[in-house]
Parts: sequence; C-alpha cells; structure tokens
Amino acid sequence: MTQTAPSSAPTGKRMLSEQVYAHLRDAIMRGDYAPGDALKPQDLAKQQGVSLAVVREALVRVVGEGLADRLPNRGFAVPAFSDRRWQEIAEARRTIEPVVLRLAVERGDVDWEARVRAAHHRLARTPPYVPGEGEHYSAAWAEAHRVFHRTLLEGCGNPVLLETFDRLWTASELARRWAAQRTPGRNGVDEHRRLEEAALARDADTAAEVLTQHLTRTAAALDPAGPAAQRNP
Repeated sequence: MTQTAPSSAPTGKRMLSEQVYAHLRDAIMRGDYAPGDALKPQDLAKQQGVSLAVVREALVRVVGEGLADRLPNRGFAVPAFSDRRWQEIAEARRTIEPVVLRLAVERGDVDWEARVRAAHHRLARTPPYVPGEGEHYSAAWAEAHRVFHRTLLEGCGNPVLLETFDRLWTASELARRWAAQRTPGRNGVDEHRRLEEAALARDADTAAEVLTQHLTRTAAALDPAGPAAQRNP
C-alpha cells in the first residue's frame, strides 16, 4: 500500500509563526512598542503578510514569555510599566539571588573567579547602545549582562538554584530595558564593578548587599510612585 506523503502545510505554518514571533519579540524588546500599546492581530497580519491564525499563534508565545498580555474582550497588548508583576519578580529576585551569591562566594573555585573576571570584562567592553537597534540597550550588551550575572551565581554549584535564576531573568528582561530608559543617569558600570570586586574579594556580605541594591534600583524605576515616575509623568 502506497503511503501518502504528509502535507507540508503544518510545517509551513509553524515556520511563518516562528518568523512572526521573532519579529514581535524583537520589536517589543527594541522599544518599537511602548508600554501598554495594543498588539492588533489584524494589523500585524497585514504587515507581515500572513493569516490571522499565524499571528495569534505567535502572540500566544509572546504572552507566554511575559512580553504581552491577553486582555479579556480587548485583544493583546504590551504590559504596562506599572504592572505589579515587575515588583513581584523583583521581590523574588531580591529574596533568592543574594542568597545564591553568598553560596557562590563561599563555594566558588579559582576557575569560577576567572570566569567572573572574564564575564565582567566582556560586559564592561560591550557598548550598551548601538545605532539602529532601537531605544533600548543592544542585544549584545543584554547577553553580556546576563552572562555576567549568571556567572557570578554559578559558583554556588546548585543547578536548581541556577534554573530559578534563569526563569526569573527571562521574566524580567523587559522590565530591565524599561528601567534603563527611565533612569538614564544610573551608573550601572560602577554597580557591576562593585559586584565583581566584592565577589572576588570573597566578601559575601558586601556582595549580597550590592546585589540587593542593584536589583532594588531596577524595580524602583518602574514603581509609579517612585522618583522615576515623578521625573517622567
């Protein structure tokens, strides 16, 4: 019996959905959409030259990453900067990451020290903003930033704790970009340098305190009642 070759339609739809998803994700990350902006499936379908079904599938993925909301009877939209979720994620990070950093400082070996130094060097030498990549910081800097923070914690030697960091980091990426835009005078270079110095000096108390302050400043920039909101009504 001759078997019929499977249709390529589902595969083609998945590829289109992947393309639309990547376009949407990059556009939101670049700042092409402001906080609270509507993401209209009909407009996106027309812009991308695809069906509504493809766009909706891509939007569901973006929602799953926390980069958009699905609003009852109102379609899809980029989250608001004042959304309570950012403060909840920040609280979780302030609760967990300083503890993990303490473990890393206590347990990290010489190889960990070398990786921390290398990761900080890369971060310090990567331009945060690149012409043509939108109003938010560049993809290269974002990755160098992630690698530095994760490398700091890797000395803990606990993969479960590191997986928790990974999830929280992904969930807070958009908040970091907005916070940087709302606090242009913030000296992130100095904050990261102090983190590296305290960790490599094996000063767990100072490292944990600096990290807590670092995370708190990001959350404060998105607090509607905070200083950033008062400067940017």
